[in-house]
Amino acid sequence: MKTDWTGYHQDKDQLRSEIWSLLKQQAASIGYPFGHIPNFVGAQVAAERLATLPIWQQAKTIKCNPDSAQIPVRMQALQDGKRLYMAVPRLTDDRCFVELTAEDLQRQNRSIAESAIAQKAVTCGRLVGFEEMQPIDLVIVGCVAVTRQGGRTGKGAGFADLELAMLKEFGLVQIDTPIVTTVHPLQIVADSHLPMQAHDWALNWIITAEDVIKTNTTYPRPTGLNWEELRQEQLEKIPILRKLQEQLTNKK
Repeated sequence: MKTDWTGYHQDKDQLRSEIWSLLKQQAASIGYPFGHIPNFVGAQVAAERLATLPIWQQAKTIKCNPDSAQIPVRMQALQDGKRLYMAVPRLTDDRCFVELTAEDLQRQNRSIAESAIAQKAVTCGRLVGFEEMQPIDLVIVGCVAVTRQGGRTGKGAGFADLELAMLKEFGLVQIDTPIVTTVHPLQIVADSHLPMQAHDWALNWIITAEDVIKTNTTYPRPTGLNWEELRQEQLEKIPILRKLQEQLTNKK
């Protein structure tokens, strides 16, 4: 199955295709899974299970991916009175995060349910740059496949890893900030099936509708952006990367 981001890592491409096919065959996906972070049966229950954990209850500020699979997570965060940051889809804006709070939405007479949908969030929330953001207590990422040891892959575009690397550069994500995903059990694969690379951010927790898995991952966490590994089209299509590159060049 060829997508916009196929071709960078053959083994991961193969694994994604297998997971997308499996979800479709088992009627475990909601909507068309191929080429996406797949929405899945049980996403709502997984979000509710996540909300029972101390890492959630203690978090005041949460960063969550914009995919449909995590709509229930974004709704839960706003209902629980947390400050929510969501990346602008495909990072197409200089101010590449949207800030949402229930208080702001109430002032605008916007519903939480509407604002949890990515396309609506961009208009309901406030676009912010890194310098305007609060430190993040908990990160939720979307995944296509995961392992019990914390391995993960998204749809292949590298947005989650880029976002986290940039947040780390600005001191908004720390070495011990928990990274979590909600997935369907069919998305959990053997460790040997999912090769991790130096720029990949591993998971600390995996939540399904049936289970809470603490990974105790031993994968090293990236320390920030690795400019040498960035692909040319990432620099061309993501304005904030070019801006950061220019700032670093000017500092030198």
